[in-house]
Amino acid sequence: MRALIVGCGYVGMELGKELVQQGHEVSGLRRTAHVVSDLKSAGIRRLTCDITKPETLAKLPADHDWVINCVSSSGGDARHYRAVYLEGTRNLLEWLSLTPPKKFVYTSSTSVYAQTDGSLVTENSPTEPSAETARVLLEVEKVLLQATAQGFPAVILRVAGIYGPGRGYWFKQFLRGEARIEGKGERYLNMVHRDDVAGAIIAALEKGRPGEVYNVVDDEPITQLDLFRWLASNSGKEMPPFAALEQPEQLKRGRTNKRISNRKLKAELRYQLKFPTFREGYTAA
Repeated sequence: MRALIVGCGYVGMELGKELVQQGHEVSGLRRTAHVVSDLKSAGIRRLTCDITKPETLAKLPADHDWVINCVSSSGGDARHYRAVYLEGTRNLLEWLSLTPPKKFVYTSSTSVYAQTDGSLVTENSPTEPSAETARVLLEVEKVLLQATAQGFPAVILRVAGIYGPGRGYWFKQFLRGEARIEGKGERYLNMVHRDDVAGAIIAALEKGRPGEVYNVVDDEPITQLDLFRWLASNSGKEMPPFAALEQPEQLKRGRTNKRISNRKLKAELRYQLKFPTFREGYTAA
């Protein structure tokens, strides 16, 4: 297959390597032409384009069997989210309208779930996020589902907090001695290893049904307190101190407390996690 990875960064690079190893022809799209040696060494063809500018997309070849949109906001605010995710996706749809791919996979976020009661969340659970950035992501999903109703082959993956080599918010905070246990530490954290995100994308490309949504998360939601207890016992470092809860409006994506299910991912896409829990992932790190 000819695959195009839009946003060939932390997840996209690992995805590209896996696809190349499987014998696919892979192109990686980035906003700038800087630091291209990693793409070349991985066997990925470099394409340069800013999807927020449709005139740059028009200059690229559009004959791809698979297209994966895993762009990153680079920590932007809601305005930046709207430009990169929403307008960027609309531009991609317009660009691909004449030569639609066989499958289009978009990596959304589990931040679209706003549950705060620690309940189990599936793909059928309500999506009513209070954070503006999460509302933008949900709007992108709606645009893609509308396109799917008209025959566009889009699959949506709602991805939990990504960790892996060189990345992991709570892990890095802990190692630097900057971590704090919020309140009583009872809030659930939902995580997934980068390599499993790449694996889930490939499973969605191969088996995902257009118009469907799949949660991409590992097998075990873990409370913040239990995560730090495990890290402390396996590193010899002290437990972080407790701290008062920040107000939800102070946080970029609000504060939620939920246990996200990956049952559909494993049942329908038959995906087997490489790192079933944070324990395997952090031990490898």
